[in-house]
Amino acid sequence: MTTSQIETPGVGGAGAPGQGGARRTPRVHRAWFVAAVTFVTIIGAAAFASLPGLLIDPLHEEFSWSRGTIGFAVSVNLALYGLTAPFAAALMDRFGIRRVVAVALTVIAVGSGLTVVMTAAWQLVLYWGVLVGLGSGSMALAFAATVTNRWFVARRGLVTGILTAAGASGQLVFLPLLSWLVEQHGWRPAAITVALSALAVVPFVWLLLRDHPADVGLAPYGAAEAVAKPAPVRGAARRALSALFKAARTGPFWLLAGTFAICGASTNGLIKTHFVPAAHDHGMAITAAASLLAVIGVFDVIGTIASGWLTDRFDARRLLAVYYALRGVSLLFLPMLLAPTVQPPMIFFIVFYGLDWVATVPPTIALCREHYGEDSAIVFGWVLASHQVGAAVVAFAGGVARDAFGSYDVVWYASGAVCAAAALMSLVIRRA
Repeated sequence: MTTSQIETPGVGGAGAPGQGGARRTPRVHRAWFVAAVTFVTIIGAAAFASLPGLLIDPLHEEFSWSRGTIGFAVSVNLALYGLTAPFAAALMDRFGIRRVVAVALTVIAVGSGLTVVMTAAWQLVLYWGVLVGLGSGSMALAFAATVTNRWFVARRGLVTGILTAAGASGQLVFLPLLSWLVEQHGWRPAAITVALSALAVVPFVWLLLRDHPADVGLAPYGAAEAVAKPAPVRGAARRALSALFKAARTGPFWLLAGTFAICGASTNGLIKTHFVPAAHDHGMAITAAASLLAVIGVFDVIGTIASGWLTDRFDARRLLAVYYALRGVSLLFLPMLLAPTVQPPMIFFIVFYGLDWVATVPPTIALCREHYGEDSAIVFGWVLASHQVGAAVVAFAGGVARDAFGSYDVVWYASGAVCAAAALMSLVIRRA
C-alpha cells in the first residue's frame, strides 16, 4: 500500500479510504480510542505485577523457602520482562501489535494459573519467573512506545505519560483486592485472580485494538499527511539485535541504560518487591502496607502524566536529573519511617515517591526518540531491559540482605546512593 492509497483526513464526504473520496475527520481522532484500549489492556496485565511483593511471606511460611530463593524467582521474572521487550517490539512490526499482545496475555494467564499447583521452588522459577516474565515482557513499555510512535505525532509526551500510568492504575485496582485475598484466603486465590484478569483482556484486545492508522484510513494524530502502513518486517530477532549493536556504539545509549537500570532497581526491584515484607517486619499489617503501595499507584498516575506534559516543554535530561535526585533523598529517610502504624511522615513519603515512581519514563522515551529515530521503540526496549535487570538484581539482593542482616536498611541506603549517581549521569547525556 502506498501513501497515495490512504486518505488524508479532511472535511469532505465520507468516501471509503483508498477510493478517491475524502474521509470525514472524526470528532475524536481514532488514535485516542487506540490509546484508551492500550491503557485498559495494560491495566488488565498489571495485576501480575502487583502480586510478587505479597507472596514473599506466605511462600516462606508455607514452603520454608528462603526469601533469597523467592527473590530469585521474582528476579528471573523481572529480567525476562526486560530482555523480552526489544524482541516484542520487533515482533509487533512483524506480526502486528494485536497478535503479540493477545498471545502475551495468554502466557501470563497460564503461568500465573500454574503456580497454584507448584510444590517445589524450581516450579516457582519456571511458572512465575519464566512464563509470566516472557508474557509480561511482551506487554512492557515497548508496547506503549510502539502505539505512541505509530498513532501520534503531536502530544507524544502526554500520551506516553498516560500509557505509562496505566501500570500504576492496574496496581491501584488490584493491590487492595489481592492483599485482602492473600490475608483472608491465602495466596492461591490471588494467583488465580491474576490469571483470570489477564485472560479476560484477550478478546478485548483482539476486537478493538488496531495496528496502524492506515488500517482505518487515517493519518496519525497531529500529522499533516497520511502515512502508509509499513510492510511486515521479517527477522524480528535480527532487527532487535541490529538496533542494539547500532545503539551500543553511542554514548547516550549507555547513559540511558545505566540510569534506567537504577530506576528499575529503586522501584520494581526495591519498593514493589520488598516494601510490603519490610513494613511487615516492623509490625505493619500486610493489607495496610499493600494499601500504601496502592496509594503510590494513585500518585504515580498524576506524576507520570505530569511528567509527560513537562517532557513536551522542558529538557528531558534535566527532568531526569531532578527525578533521580529527589528519589534518592526520599529513600535515605525511609528506614526511619517504617512503624507498626501509618504515621503522617510515611504518608508524605508515599505521596512523594508515587509522584516520582515512573516519571522517568516519558523523558527517557523522548531521549530515545531524539537519538534513535525509527528504531527508538526497539532501542527503548533494550533500555527497558536494563531497567528490569537492575530490578532483578535488587529483587534478589534485597531478599539475600534480609536473610543475612535481618532487615532491609542497607538496601534502602544503597539505593539512595545509586539514585544520586543516576542524577549525575542524566546531566551528561549529550543532545542529539
